[in-house]
Amino acid sequence: MKNILQANPGAAYQAYQAEIDAAVARVLSSGWYILGEEVTAFEQEFAAYCETSYAVGVADGTNALLLALRALDIGPGDEVITTGHTAVATAAAIENAGAVPVLVDIDPQTYTLGPEHVAAAITPKTRAIIAVHLYGHPADIDSLKTIADDNGLNLIEDCAQAHGAHYNGKRVGSMGTMGCFSFYPTKNLGAIGDGGAVVTSDEQLLDKLRALRQYGWHEGERYISAETGYNSRLDELQAAILRVKLNNLDADNQRRRDLAGIYDEKLAESGVMTPARVGNIEHVYHLYVTQVENREKLMADLRERGIGTAIHYPQPIHQQPAYAGRIRTVPDGLPNLTAITPRILSLPLYPELPPEDAAFVAETLSALGGQ
Repeated sequence: MKNILQANPGAAYQAYQAEIDAAVARVLSSGWYILGEEVTAFEQEFAAYCETSYAVGVADGTNALLLALRALDIGPGDEVITTGHTAVATAAAIENAGAVPVLVDIDPQTYTLGPEHVAAAITPKTRAIIAVHLYGHPADIDSLKTIADDNGLNLIEDCAQAHGAHYNGKRVGSMGTMGCFSFYPTKNLGAIGDGGAVVTSDEQLLDKLRALRQYGWHEGERYISAETGYNSRLDELQAAILRVKLNNLDADNQRRRDLAGIYDEKLAESGVMTPARVGNIEHVYHLYVTQVENREKLMADLRERGIGTAIHYPQPIHQQPAYAGRIRTVPDGLPNLTAITPRILSLPLYPELPPEDAAFVAETLSALGGQ
């Protein structure tokens, strides 16, 4: 029987094992393991890739969002609007900054932040909007940027699932005040461990971000905390690994699109709702998310046939116990999100997935009829 994993970060290591092993050996022999030449080189290369002036390597994607908020002096008494359909990290970063997450509904086609819902949620306490480029599909940045500009708000891009994606010919992360990335191992650009980065073209924000990631120390003032900061540093080993993978990111993303094309074609007549592509965007398919009926039974049937699946995400943040009474939602109850939550299902997708396995998954799912 087949054993097709929904995600397989080990395969990404095996694909570039010789280069990664050499990069790791280079760091180990250097004797310098924190904020050294590898981090500096990666920051320069990643900023250029993202079409921004600067990148700041940090501990993980949650810290990237947290430091971006702190760099904008967002904290207690402030509100930050974001999508109700995202990894809990987005809301956790807002709360860790001391602000209140305001969760609004999604666009039912792309699952990303609905601009009309954002506009309706703005209050005098609103300081920023976090647009999540979910599943690899960019959010409607033009509309969100207009709303932000009209209301004097900062627009932060959460790019944790969209490394390399384009919106109207521009890289995600380059269009807002800052772009925040996660390098969790399953991401399109994944480390072998945790890692993250913030990109920006604002030099003042660059200085703040660099200080915040290391105890509030500004350049030339080591051990002097001018402000409260964090221990949130991308280490040399991860930076060296990421440099290898960054060189291959566009090719890996193309393989993701090719596999998504197999799914699209073979599921076209199945009754399974496949991912939409809306507007002038280039999707990078961090996840291939469908909508199906009788999801739990279907997952079990697929598992019996050696096919792994997952749910991203099974419970909206505003319904999770830890956030009861700690966030604000708009009065309409997020109907689009409520409708899709019981139906969404992520199929196997990663660059190393053999095309014949993708075809097998699609044919099996089609034969089951989406239940």
